[in-house]
Amino acid sequence: MKIGIAADHAGFEQKNQLLVQLKSAGYEVEDFGAFAYDANDDYPDIVVPLAKAIAKGEVHKGIAVCGSGVGVSVAANKIKGVRAALITETYSAHQGVEHDDMNLLCIGGRVLGQALIWEIAETFAKAKYDGGERFQRRLDKVIAIENNNQ
Repeated sequence: MKIGIAADHAGFEQKNQLLVQLKSAGYEVEDFGAFAYDANDDYPDIVVPLAKAIAKGEVHKGIAVCGSGVGVSVAANKIKGVRAALITETYSAHQGVEHDDMNLLCIGGRVLGQALIWEIAETFAKAKYDGGERFQRRLDKVIAIENNNQ
C-alpha cells in the first residue's frame, strides 16, 4: 500500500517522524512536503497536492498534519473523491475507514503527542473498508451529494 504524507510548518516535525515510522513498518510512502520548515507556508498549498493524488488513485491513503488538523481537513475535503477527517484517537481511525471509506487522516501536530500520532496512523493504515450493504448505501449517498455540488 502506498501512503502519501504532507504537513505544513506546524506538523513538519511530526510528519518527518511518521515518514520514518511508516517506512520502517514496510509501507511505501510518498512525501508531499513541506520539505523544509517555513513558518510562512500555508496548509492548503501542502494538502491539496496530496488530496489530488488520493482522488486520482496515485496513493491509496493519505496522512496530513497541521497544527490542529482542522485546516488540512477542511481544505482536503474540497477535493472530489477525498474523505478526510480529523482524528484524535484510534477507534475513529479504523472505524472511519471501515464504515465511511475515509481515505485521508488529518492530525493535529500541536495537540497530540508523537506516540499517539503513530498509534492513530498505524491503525488508519491497517484498516480496510468493510463494503457491507449499509456502509456502501451511506457512502453512495455521500458521493451523490459530492457529485451534485460540482
